[in-house]
Amino acid sequence: MSFQEKRNVVSLFTTLLIFSVYSLYVFQKYQEGYFHTSNEFSFWGAFILILIPVSIVAKVIIHIVFSIINTVATKEKEPLITDELDKLIALKSTRNSHYVFIIGFLLSMISLVMDQPPDVMFIILISSGLLSEVVGIITQLYLYRKGV
Repeated sequence: MSFQEKRNVVSLFTTLLIFSVYSLYVFQKYQEGYFHTSNEFSFWGAFILILIPVSIVAKVIIHIVFSIINTVATKEKEPLITDELDKLIALKSTRNSHYVFIIGFLLSMISLVMDQPPDVMFIILISSGLLSEVVGIITQLYLYRKGV
């Protein structure tokens, strides 16, 4: 596997692991009554606003550790330059990721129109964010393996 493929596999597992662990932690605390407020919007806002920096910090740390371990194990350094193929693959994966998120956003708005509780809208929105990131990573893996 190339370095880019390894990096994307690590990124996929990292994304799923961080989201799963964070969600389990928050919902466990929610059931214990830690987050009970009169306004559910504040709970969902806090969920999203805390998830973003936690995810960023954890991914940076994991990618640094991955880079160190990969360099020690394979004596292969991370490529410092990106060529046209890398840029094209990144653009296509970003496009696919945005399509998935937009569909999820529209579904979350449809849930509000259909008089569903706001919880449904937030769950669909958060799920579409996770799914869009996974689709972007899988697209990159597929295109690096298959070619453009």
